Amino acid sequence: MFSSSKQQPEALSTILVVDDTAQNLMILGELLKPHYRVRAANSGARALQAAESDPRPDLILLDVMMPDMDGHEVLRRLRSEPATRTIPVIFITAMAGVEDEQFGLDLGAVDYITKPFNPNVVLARVRTQLELKEARDRLARENDWLEAEVARRMRENLLVQELSVRALSCLAEARDNETGLHIVRTQSFVEVLARKLADHPRFREALAGDRFAMVVKAAPLHDIGKVGIPDAILLKPGKLTAEEFQIMKAHPTIGAEAIGKAMDQALAGSDEVSVEQAVGAFAFLQIASEISLGHHEKWDGSGYPAGLAGDAIPASARLMALADVFDALTCRRVYKPPMPFDKAREIIVEGRGRHFDPEVVDTFLDSIGEFIDIATRLADPETLAERSAT
Repeated sequence: MFSSSKQQPEALSTILVVDDTAQNLMILGELLKPHYRVRAANSGARALQAAESDPRPDLILLDVMMPDMDGHEVLRRLRSEPATRTIPVIFITAMAGVEDEQFGLDLGAVDYITKPFNPNVVLARVRTQLELKEARDRLARENDWLEAEVARRMRENLLVQELSVRALSCLAEARDNETGLHIVRTQSFVEVLARKLADHPRFREALAGDRFAMVVKAAPLHDIGKVGIPDAILLKPGKLTAEEFQIMKAHPTIGAEAIGKAMDQALAGSDEVSVEQAVGAFAFLQIASEISLGHHEKWDGSGYPAGLAGDAIPASARLMALADVFDALTCRRVYKPPMPFDKAREIIVEGRGRHFDPEVVDTFLDSIGEFIDIATRLADPETLAERSAT
């Protein structure tokens, strides 16, 4: 294996010439050197080494008939390696048969140059293949940039969506006696349950594909309807009267209707293309509406606002129901101290098949350690202080 002794500018394309005869190497080398950086190899084995060493060839001129390893086998090996599979190869051959050319093209060769060499033909075919390679490389670079840009913008849009959800959730929490950590804890509880139920036959469809992430992301919006509850009721430190509780029970409906109204208004101001592009966002909002409307429904049908029972309650809302109750039990409120984890666990178990989906309760029991870890790690200062004092 040898290279041209002349120093070539770095901008020149590199061509690897592979032939077992010194005369052909010399002829092609002298023909190509004024225009390209030329490397040479006099065997198939050395050609494979040269193809993977720097400077990497932009094009390979490869003799078909060589001892030990012919050009066909060299091409097969080049195509089998990630580092060399995209290098264009032009076969050099004295054979002019159509079948021979077809065989080489089927292996992956891009062109043929026949012996004896016609200098103009050699230069024209080399130039054509290098221009095609540069066009492919440029397109690949542009595609890489476009993919990176699309990914960046998607991350940016997801962050905006996440921040918007957080802002709306915190707006609801700001009017309540609870802190913003309630939405973080309950979202984490929902994620634990969803992750472990994703392959369960009764939950697989509801948590399939993008729906899993949507359920988790929509969880903080479960109490968005509380913005429509009067302060005198929402902020009341003591027990609500029957009439006040009836008003409080409207918050799931208020939240779902607000989300539905937002979707209707978005559709009203959009063209067909925008509507098609908004499918994912609407799917997310639909799940948020399900969670808002259904997280106070109970498995036995005694919940509100619709009195749904069993699997008629959306799966997302069933997860949220348990997460919300566990957090309410184990956190301090103005009207009660935080309940010990063991006692909260007992209450959840008592609600199995009545308040909660039995499968969700079983998953909760399998995940109790994670629930306690989340509740402890993300505890409000007041809750943490009371737990430490007991």
